[in-house]
Amino acid sequence: MDVNSPRPEVDPLEHTPLHTILVKTNQMQAIPASIVALIITFNAVLVGVVWLPQGISGAGVFAAYVLLIALNWALLLGLRRTGRSFGPDRPTAIALAIVCGAMLVVLGLINAAWWLSISLLLVITVIVIYSTWIEPFRLGVTHQVYQTDKWRADASPLRLLQVGDIHVERIGPRERHLNNMIADLKPDVIVFTGDYVNLSNTNDPISEGDIRALISQWEAPLGVYCVSGTPLVEPLERVLAFVKNLDNLKLLPNQWISINTPGGQLNILGLVVTHDMKRDRDLLKKMMLSAPPNGLHLLLMHPPDIAPEANEAGIDLYLCGHTHGGQIRFPLIGAVFSSSHLGNQFIMGRYELGNTTLYTSRGVGLEGLGAPRARFMCPPEIILWEIQGTG
Repeated sequence: MDVNSPRPEVDPLEHTPLHTILVKTNQMQAIPASIVALIITFNAVLVGVVWLPQGISGAGVFAAYVLLIALNWALLLGLRRTGRSFGPDRPTAIALAIVCGAMLVVLGLINAAWWLSISLLLVITVIVIYSTWIEPFRLGVTHQVYQTDKWRADASPLRLLQVGDIHVERIGPRERHLNNMIADLKPDVIVFTGDYVNLSNTNDPISEGDIRALISQWEAPLGVYCVSGTPLVEPLERVLAFVKNLDNLKLLPNQWISINTPGGQLNILGLVVTHDMKRDRDLLKKMMLSAPPNGLHLLLMHPPDIAPEANEAGIDLYLCGHTHGGQIRFPLIGAVFSSSHLGNQFIMGRYELGNTTLYTSRGVGLEGLGAPRARFMCPPEIILWEIQGTG
């Protein structure tokens, strides 16, 4: 294993605005619950000043605000207490109190209808419930077909399962569902594109044990092949600890491996991402010098950032993740944030680049630190590929 390739001392993603926001909001979890309650109370007073003079209808808006903000905070607390997810509750509770309070103050000042104000509060509450309690656990299978003239047409299709971004904090209902699905699908090959652990739990020994318990159950006749994820989330040393002595899978740190399948030779290249674009591009060029001459060439790398270079290099299939599909998406707007150096260019799904078919997975898990453990219009997925020969 080539684990000694040059890597930057600091992941460039550490200095991005998104990471800074995650760090700062995570620090807000240290705010005492009494202070959070005072912030909510202050916003309630502002709402009351605007709405209570309007009589019974105004009092109804005020009461709805107090009850629904309290409910939202209780729901966020309930995620951890029920073992569904383990993100901080206080930053999100404060944000909801401020946003909803400001919305009601503006609506009151422009004399909006009381029923409209309550309706908007209810819509926000429904979105909070759905995006934290429901959608993150709607793990589904996306089916894809890939045809290649590099394999024999008379062979049975190869069933290859793509898994990415499990971001384990603790084993919960999503993780148990994932392993049940993998067992039921019975793929011929499994590939994992990195980010085993949640950013909040990088050095947590309990999380490490849960990761090992989870991935040790992955089995496929032709093997399970993995790469590491974002260095900021999981330095390669941590990944080596996650997979140590697990004979059911093979880590590919800047390494080719060739598998004989009924259709032909499958050549898998696993790359260790640095998020330094020049280093990652140069690494791909270096590894292509030793590419097997025949068969299908599959690249596993955590982000989609070197897709143009993979296309120029002649990679056939490039499987990745990292973006989570944006994790929070809105109608017409799409993803609000992307952690890719290429922005939203390859944010999720399948892209045909010419020589290369790229697929960016929405992933299984969730962003860490101060991010709410939420998904909206971007449910988690694993991808079952049926690779067919046409040659």
